[in-house]
Amino acid sequence: MKMESSFIDTHAHLTFSQFDKDRNEVMDRAWNAGLEYIITIGAGNGLDGNSGALELAKSHRRIFATVGIHPHDVAQMDEGWISKLRELAQNKRVVAIGEIGLDYYYKHSDPEVQRKRFAQLLTLADEMNKPVVIHDRDAHDDVWKIIKEVGVPKKGGVFHCFSGDRAFAEKLIEEGFCISIPGVVTFKNAHELQEVVATIPLERILIETDCPYLSPEPYRGKRNEPSYVVQVAEKIAELKGLALKDVARVTTLNAKRIFGLPGSEMETCIAYQIRNSMYLNITNTCNLACKFCPKFIDYEVKGHYLKLEHEPDVDDIFRSVGQPEKYDEIVFCGYGEPTRRLEVLKVIAQRMKERGVKKIRLNTDGLANLFYGRNVLPELKGLVDSISISLNAADAGFYSEVCRSKYGEKAYKAVCDFILEAKKYIPDVAISVVALPDLDLDACKAKAKELGVPMRIREYMNVG
Repeated sequence: MKMESSFIDTHAHLTFSQFDKDRNEVMDRAWNAGLEYIITIGAGNGLDGNSGALELAKSHRRIFATVGIHPHDVAQMDEGWISKLRELAQNKRVVAIGEIGLDYYYKHSDPEVQRKRFAQLLTLADEMNKPVVIHDRDAHDDVWKIIKEVGVPKKGGVFHCFSGDRAFAEKLIEEGFCISIPGVVTFKNAHELQEVVATIPLERILIETDCPYLSPEPYRGKRNEPSYVVQVAEKIAELKGLALKDVARVTTLNAKRIFGLPGSEMETCIAYQIRNSMYLNITNTCNLACKFCPKFIDYEVKGHYLKLEHEPDVDDIFRSVGQPEKYDEIVFCGYGEPTRRLEVLKVIAQRMKERGVKKIRLNTDGLANLFYGRNVLPELKGLVDSISISLNAADAGFYSEVCRSKYGEKAYKAVCDFILEAKKYIPDVAISVVALPDLDLDACKAKAKELGVPMRIREYMNVG
């Protein structure tokens, strides 16, 4: 049975001999499992492997290819190989240079030769305006050194079958790389990789099989194949507390963008789903210009694009939602402050209640009373069941520094007063803080206790 969500296996070796007897059946199982595209890797069998990968991609519209020389094979490589790769890479079915890199585990090629050829192939990727797919096994320091010496290709790249720790992943992400997660993440002893997945942004993660190798649970020990990439996505969803369709949507979009695949364009969302909650993006205007707000970098949240072309009216919003009663909750939370459109918010909430919605949550900066010059909370009684107020500081000085506004230091007191007042009208009141590097979380917890509300810590730069 075909799945609702779509996935992309970003690293498969479909031309390898393990698939010679049933390659078409393997691809059919992949499409039936919900895969939209497969990227088959040319590297692995010298130049012949690259030509074979391109021929397979040319004969199947949902398969794309990379070309490169695996570090195991660079001992045989000469300058003619570079010319041949340059020729193959000009084909529009070739979406990256790879896999290339260093392998100090097997050392089938001399490490010095590996380093020389890796630098040449990185340069080729930049010349061909293609991203790179990097193989890095037991060679993190040298891979990083060469990348810094040669430069990150203009189109970026991906560390396939990532095997480093969290610190290395974060360093790569800062340089613009994506991290590709294989079936290893499903292994019971893969604690370090699981920590990496749980903590880095989903917006920088790809999924892969590396088939025919590294089969995930429950297929471990058997030949791997692209349809098993779904198990990788399921494990990521578990580790990040997301729905499978959230992981599918975001990782698929990530792959389309980095490899230039069809369908990378995004449309503006008024209503967007994460897990089984429906979020309403009713304005991009805000009372604050927080230093940590991701919209100053990008308007994307978990694969949804939230930059509004215009502020939607009530009918626009309802058309976007569809059937609100099927969600666990409706949340007023987009890339703006929902209470800036208080009257629209109240009408929507009332209609949602009439449609049988069980829970309505408001995520707010807590400055509505200051903004309107009156206490708006009685107007929300019976409409809003839960309110999450962004505090983000333990004192007025830190708040005004990171949550900048025209109100200056008096904004913090206004937020605290709003929290205390909210308890009179809203059944469930909580505060949230973003775990900024300089934030005193213990002091924030003490402030939450003083205000008499629970506190939720939100990951820095990890929205949704």
